[in-house]
Amino acid sequence: MAASEIVARDSAPDRDSRRWQDEMADLVTDPTELLALLGLDRAQLPAALGASDAFALRIPRPFLSRIRPGDPRDPLLLQVLPGAPELEVSPGYSADPLAEGEANPVPGVVHKYRGRLLLIAAGQCAVNCRYCFRRQFPYGDNHLNRAQLRAALDYIRAQADLREVILSGGDPLVLNDRQLARLVDELAAIPQLDKLRIHSRLPIVAPSRITDTLLGWLTGSRLKPVLVLHCNHANEIDSAVRAALQKLRAAGVTLLNQAVLLKGVNDSAVALEDLSEALFDAGVLPYYLHQLDRVQGAAHFEVDDAWALALVEQIRQRLPGYLVPKLVREIPGERSKSPL
Repeated sequence: MAASEIVARDSAPDRDSRRWQDEMADLVTDPTELLALLGLDRAQLPAALGASDAFALRIPRPFLSRIRPGDPRDPLLLQVLPGAPELEVSPGYSADPLAEGEANPVPGVVHKYRGRLLLIAAGQCAVNCRYCFRRQFPYGDNHLNRAQLRAALDYIRAQADLREVILSGGDPLVLNDRQLARLVDELAAIPQLDKLRIHSRLPIVAPSRITDTLLGWLTGSRLKPVLVLHCNHANEIDSAVRAALQKLRAAGVTLLNQAVLLKGVNDSAVALEDLSEALFDAGVLPYYLHQLDRVQGAAHFEVDDAWALALVEQIRQRLPGYLVPKLVREIPGERSKSPL
């Protein structure tokens, strides 16, 4: 059954669908509100306002509820709170650290590696992570209107060696299920494709997004579904997240996680060990541990390579091999991620 048929069958708005859409309409976007809700020092407000002018504050309230009130060093808070270091200009950092502009053959497509490519399905996320390497990506030039989507699909059809399309963004799951089902139908009609991968933070920051309707289009085509989550700290995984991930697993979706190594957030062996264990308990395999992509405004998150390697060696001695993520860096022009 085509994904669009599944969505049509389940098109009556249900409580779950309304819930996630309501949450996306009620994000925390004002630093003043954020500091007040968490009981944080208002002295941070001028810097937070300045940084959020450059890169907007966006936090779903379910994620906010996992942040410890009154703790300015909470590892979840540090990922989302705008701050003064973002306004500093750092040598060696740029607006396009992965040179994606050179791998953007048609709007909406980023094609760097053999056999797979990214389709920029959405131009925004549910949460704006302060270290995001696409914080200055030209989403306006890559918006998939009808004509540009046709051109992107034509480009995909012309690549005989493609096996996998990766829906990325922004976060593709901010789109509604009808849009996503139509897109999956289009991709499933391209004969050389056999896998659909989605990169999303939404099941972590707003797990209500995992509805029966979503499971219908995600698993209802001939394409094998893979969902790569983005979770950086064990505290991000609560009972609601675990329940959502269990639904995905039960539906036959392969679940992987990629984390970013972030100073002050997860740059300790204990934090990384706890993260791998929490992911596995939730049915997710650790996949990649990325060194920071050097986007301007994120230098304060960078972890030295020597310490990164030492951390991975420590967790290798603590955990079975399948729970040790690959430490990698993405280098522009290389044909794959580069192991450290």
